[in-house]
Amino acid sequence: MSHYIALTADEREQMLATIGVADVAGLFASVPAEVRFPPLRLPEPMSEIALRRALGQRAGRNASADRLSVFLGAGAYHHFVPSAIDQIVRRGEFYTAYTPYQPEVSQGTLQAIFEYQSLICALTGMDVANASHYDGGTALAEAAVMAVAVARRRQRVIVAPGINPQYRAVMQTLLQGTSIELVSDDRPSASLDDAVALVDDRTAALIVQSPDFYGRMHDLRSVATRVHAAGALLVQHFDPIALGLFQTPGEIGADIATAEGQPLGVGLNFGGPYLGVFCCNRKYVHKIAGRLVGLTNDVDGREGYVLTLRAREQDIRRERATSNICTNQGLMALAAAVYLSLLGRNGLRRVAELCYHRAHYAAAQIAGLPGYTVDQSAPFFKEFVVGCPRPVADINAALLERGIVGGYDLGADDPRRERQMLLCVTEMNDRAEIDALVATLGAL
Repeated sequence: MSHYIALTADEREQMLATIGVADVAGLFASVPAEVRFPPLRLPEPMSEIALRRALGQRAGRNASADRLSVFLGAGAYHHFVPSAIDQIVRRGEFYTAYTPYQPEVSQGTLQAIFEYQSLICALTGMDVANASHYDGGTALAEAAVMAVAVARRRQRVIVAPGINPQYRAVMQTLLQGTSIELVSDDRPSASLDDAVALVDDRTAALIVQSPDFYGRMHDLRSVATRVHAAGALLVQHFDPIALGLFQTPGEIGADIATAEGQPLGVGLNFGGPYLGVFCCNRKYVHKIAGRLVGLTNDVDGREGYVLTLRAREQDIRRERATSNICTNQGLMALAAAVYLSLLGRNGLRRVAELCYHRAHYAAAQIAGLPGYTVDQSAPFFKEFVVGCPRPVADINAALLERGIVGGYDLGADDPRRERQMLLCVTEMNDRAEIDALVATLGAL
């Protein structure tokens, strides 16, 4: 047990002397003083009873989504999470067997991942789903890497307008230093058709998002036809809840499909951990990143779950790897599997219907307010853009005083969209909350 006892003062002094540093502060001498973390001003030691009381009081000051009316989306959504999900994912078997490093003794974890993969394939209409990525942004970046690996000599990836700007930033970060060229048309008037027109014989893939960052829905069937005619792949980033009502990636002919899986039974959780959904057509499975769990039979004919098509390069020969993704969001994938199992086909459709109808009710009410406009130039699902008569930050501050979390300030990412707010309405926002939002906006 001595390995788990904290260092003594003498041991700390011996370590500092060995490396030639006078004190702990000397370890950070090379860090500029203005960016160093300031010394912690901790209170005096407390008893456990007093400490728990103090922490409880501090926790009570946190803003909880359950105590507020939340109309903020932009990639992280306030959907209902059945209580059964938390009870299942917190079981010790799943907590301790988070990643199946010894697959033969992790049958429960492997089966959970297999069920998740199967449910994602049923949801999307795609052939294969992997055992998840870190979040939606990294999944989309991996889709670009996979598309280039499939296309071989094609190095260009076209990024359509309407992709979440945070996902764009993640792609640029992960792909810098590679031979992959990200191309986009950033004109204010740029459309999806303009992005399709950029696809040529050097293009590996076109990446589109539907519903896009601004909530707009796109019929991608003709887009898929035109992209495939040019010899490129189509990558679609989707909202998993929207698939309860609208066309799936499989129906439109997408080659690779990704999503942020947080709406599938994963709470907001102060920003994570989340779940990167990734699926593709069967013919590209040998280029897929991450884990893939399969079902087989042992020598006695008993069913067993195994890691299959696992590229050794991802762990060992990293310089030759298509991807260095070596883990999966196991607990979040389990939460998504439980959520989809609990709701079923009809339940998911009902959630999507509630989101759709409540969002359109809210949009119609806000459009009737003096000084406000609603972008209805394209069909939308649960998010829509609202033009505001005042700066969005001022409006959101006033809303928060009334217990309402307002929409996303689009001017933060694009100065051309100053005084534009992206509002999100889900099944968690009943008519009373929507009416309160509209009344407060009108009063402002």
